[in-house]
Amino acid sequence: MEQAYHIPVLLHESVQGLRINPAGDYVDVTFGGGGHSREIFKNLTSGRLFGFDQDQDAAANIISDGRFFFIRHNFKYIRNFLKYYEVEAVDGILADLGVSSHDFDVAERGFSFRFDAELDMRMNRDSEKTAADVVNDYPEEELLRIFKEYGEIQNAWKLTKEIVQSRSSKKIKTIRDFKEAISKCTPPAQESKYLAKVFQALRIETNDELEVLENFLEQSLSLLKPGGRLVVITYHSLEDRLVKNFMKAGNFSGEQKKDFYGNVNTPFELITRKVIVPSDEEIERNPRARSAKLRIAEKR
Repeated sequence: MEQAYHIPVLLHESVQGLRINPAGDYVDVTFGGGGHSREIFKNLTSGRLFGFDQDQDAAANIISDGRFFFIRHNFKYIRNFLKYYEVEAVDGILADLGVSSHDFDVAERGFSFRFDAELDMRMNRDSEKTAADVVNDYPEEELLRIFKEYGEIQNAWKLTKEIVQSRSSKKIKTIRDFKEAISKCTPPAQESKYLAKVFQALRIETNDELEVLENFLEQSLSLLKPGGRLVVITYHSLEDRLVKNFMKAGNFSGEQKKDFYGNVNTPFELITRKVIVPSDEEIERNPRARSAKLRIAEKR
């Protein structure tokens, strides 16, 4: 089932990075198609696995075993739900921050500019805010910030102006509406690359992705046992910078603190001093893996 839903990225490298204790407790905070979870589960004997996913479609992929617990919620609630299961600390946490292939390939989810559908982009379809709400209701200066920061779009000012002008005469409801509204900003020779950045920015804002990531990373530090591993796969520079800095210094600026004697105080030991990326063979099998970066750290 998971093959059709989503091909797990850096599967061997990420699961190996957890250094699994067969009797330990593990969390896959981005369950999706269950590919990473199933690989983790193969290595457990009496251990337990907790899988988080806010997308109701992911529930179709759950592992039928009493030692697996599926939690249909955003992983920003990781501490609360583990506490519900009377789990104070875990041996490892894995996060694959990419949008599942399933979400990109189901037109009505509104994640892909390849289709025409409602401009939605909600990872949790029970949440209220859609990408259309962002495009139609946000003040001009907020839209500009989103496209500059989250999409790193060079002509963000022009893009924002076109959106504001278009929405003043007609509400932007669909992907087609949106693409038409920004058509003057889209370079013909690099249309796909440009639209990917624009859609990325909208998706990040619609789902509060960076705020959720920061929240999760801070909780993961308190939830991991000493010697526990944090394994994170990112897909764009904004995510990767947050993860890199947090693993390096325990904060999001990356500034390492020193004690009275000049020794660096960091909560993690870096297992991957150099980021791990997919092999050429993996990218050929799964082109969506091409921007993936894997980082692993161990709690001191």
